[in-house]
Amino acid sequence: MLKHFIDDRSGVREVAPIAGAKTARWLPVVLGILCAAAVVAPQPASAAAPAGCPQLQAKYPKLKGATLVDALNPHTPGYEALDPKDPSKYIGFDVDLVEALGNCLGFSVTYKPVAFAALLPTLQAGQADIVISDIYATSERAKAADFITYSKVFDGVLVAKGNPKHITGINTTMCGDTAAENTGFVEVPLVQNLGAPCKAAGKPEPALQLYDNNADCIQAILAGRADTYVNDVNTVDQAVKAYPDKLAKAVAVTLPYSIGIAVPKDKTEFRDAIVAALTELQKAGVETELLKKWSLDPGTVEEPKLITH
Repeated sequence: MLKHFIDDRSGVREVAPIAGAKTARWLPVVLGILCAAAVVAPQPASAAAPAGCPQLQAKYPKLKGATLVDALNPHTPGYEALDPKDPSKYIGFDVDLVEALGNCLGFSVTYKPVAFAALLPTLQAGQADIVISDIYATSERAKAADFITYSKVFDGVLVAKGNPKHITGINTTMCGDTAAENTGFVEVPLVQNLGAPCKAAGKPEPALQLYDNNADCIQAILAGRADTYVNDVNTVDQAVKAYPDKLAKAVAVTLPYSIGIAVPKDKTEFRDAIVAALTELQKAGVETELLKKWSLDPGTVEEPKLITH
């Protein structure tokens, strides 16, 4: 049976040692907690649009001149974060990507910051038009939105410097340890599923601490509350870069997912327009250049494919 407590100072939701597959039932529960209700003002795109974009604007005229809302969880440096020079703006690869899509199709973008677990509910509620926020496209999430993939997934395992717990991946080396994860992340059930093999090996089951954003997960390790954090390898690398004397990457693991753009399931024309624009951006090398700009791996570019349910 799961035990929970909430620490209002840190935002932590701790889950005691997990007891197998039955505990996975809590995962579909949506927090629905918005980090902020305000929509940030448009941030104009600056890069020139690829050659095929004027034809797309003619094909999808309803988007030209429109202002769309992008829901994002702005706590992943390199992907989406507050601009330290101007807290009213957001910066990162995903921000540049949605701006480039808008530049191609003729729309401008505003932003709605929410908790990670609220990204898709915000889209479903009609409070956002699109979600580009380093979200993994899974068949389960595709029940709530259609996904257009644009990046392969490689996860990193973040640990304290020197890896004192000798964690080598999402495996039995995590037995008895505490993993900090974002609520709703695909890594949560992967850690949960270690309950049975840990028990079979005569070891304690792992525990989970659930947070609303990457920054809090990283802080949990820095504060000694958690032993590891598994997330996109670029996010892990950014954390190590920020705290080289305190954090390390134990290993990189490959997950069978892609990162995707989420759009409403009932707006297939809009979905098709985003697919076409993303294709143009990739053909022109825009996505690759944006990855390089933000010190992310350009080898993660993935040709757009649809994941629907």
